[in-house]
Amino acid sequence: MSADSTDQALMNHTPMDHDSMDHASTDHAEGYRAGRTLPLRVEAMRQLRRRRTLVIGGVLAAMPFVLLAAFQIGGTPSRPDRTTFIDLATASGPNFATTMLFVGTGFMLVIPVALFCGDTVASEASWSSLRYLLAAPVPRARLLARKFAVGLAFSAVAVVMLPAIGLVVGTIAYGWGDLKLPAGVSLSAGQALPRLAIAVAFVFLSEIVIAALAFWLSTATDAPLGAVGGAVFASIITGVLDAVTALGGLREWLPAHWQYAWADALQPQLEWGGMVQGVSLSLSYAVVLLALAFRGFGRKDVVS
Repeated sequence: MSADSTDQALMNHTPMDHDSMDHASTDHAEGYRAGRTLPLRVEAMRQLRRRRTLVIGGVLAAMPFVLLAAFQIGGTPSRPDRTTFIDLATASGPNFATTMLFVGTGFMLVIPVALFCGDTVASEASWSSLRYLLAAPVPRARLLARKFAVGLAFSAVAVVMLPAIGLVVGTIAYGWGDLKLPAGVSLSAGQALPRLAIAVAFVFLSEIVIAALAFWLSTATDAPLGAVGGAVFASIITGVLDAVTALGGLREWLPAHWQYAWADALQPQLEWGGMVQGVSLSLSYAVVLLALAFRGFGRKDVVS
């Protein structure tokens, strides 16, 4: 073959880029199935064995006992104008569980949600193991979907754990009885438990915006503390802004504005309006944040 024909053959040959080569190799790799990579149970066990998971679980489990000890030392609240759930905490087990939910809303439950969803991707990057997961090869969208699903599952357990343990501890300490409300009326124990379940479900759904924000930050940084801290800081800022009454109707666009709407589930007549608005706002923001996370990570040059 002449030199000219050789050069022409080389010019007509178009080499594949790395992505195309990887795609081709995975398409023809014997036994490879993208849908079988990174099973949920594997990711869940990895996260369950993490020290931070055990620490968060221990702290949430201990909080009802801390509050119980505070009441034992300080005495039963005896204000004549009992107007808050904390004032009624010692009335019964359901009241104590409601108090734990009241105490956790706004900050205590924000931390585990932000930690489970904000630490999951950034921690892999900080350990320089993220690129090895992708080289397995685990599709990027599947990797994110698996990690966010597990983070949400652990967040749900955290949200349920606090009032559930509070119900057990409160019932042992103060007995089983009606749920007394600040308005001066009561719900029977049979009515209270389903209402409390609705309240807990709302709290979890309202925290999804924090989960999505933390997860987006986790895909954008290699610093887990930055992702978790950024989500917690945003929660605090929205809470502060919600307290500024001069903002008027603009506060209704803040997720923090609806965070205590779960109390509507404990009224004599169940009210859905505030909870529906709060959940709708939380899910709407979450969809946008997750779209940013998947889009950004899909184009990100992962080197760690």
